[in-house]
Amino acid sequence: TGGHTTEILRLLSCLSESYSPRHYIFADSDEMSEAKIRSFEQKRSETFSNSQFTLDRIPRSREVRQSWTSSVVTTLYSILYSLPLTYKLKPDLILCNGPGTCVPVCISALLLGLLGVKRAIIVYVESICRVETLSLSGKILYYFSDYFIVQWPDLKEKYPKSVYLGRIV
Repeated sequence: TGGHTTEILRLLSCLSESYSPRHYIFADSDEMSEAKIRSFEQKRSETFSNSQFTLDRIPRSREVRQSWTSSVVTTLYSILYSLPLTYKLKPDLILCNGPGTCVPVCISALLLGLLGVKRAIIVYVESICRVETLSLSGKILYYFSDYFIVQWPDLKEKYPKSVYLGRIV
């Protein structure tokens, strides 16, 4: 929501029209992101006439300050909700940047890959605000993503699997 959406849209603005259709997945309680995405896609359609996108909502896996115990239950629910959506979309690439909503989607995609349905490449970009430590999503997806991008050199030193490209958003 908010900052994460702004960051991911900055990244998407650099992509060519060959990345189409784009499927946006965000938390069902997130109204701000939908408006930002629609505005972004409206501007994009002025440059790329064949610009295609979809919007999908999933249950939020974890609310801010939600207890760890109840987070397990809500995250499992979000994964179960994400599985049919991920199966339907069968993405080639998942580009995500930190909100908890990306974890169930990535886990769903990993499960579909393990089942031989479709393997998606997962690219995780840690938020620019994460200077010294990873976010909770980053700590989880560090082990499962194909590419894990950080925007600060200190994080690259702490997490050797990561890729440091400088500030990209």
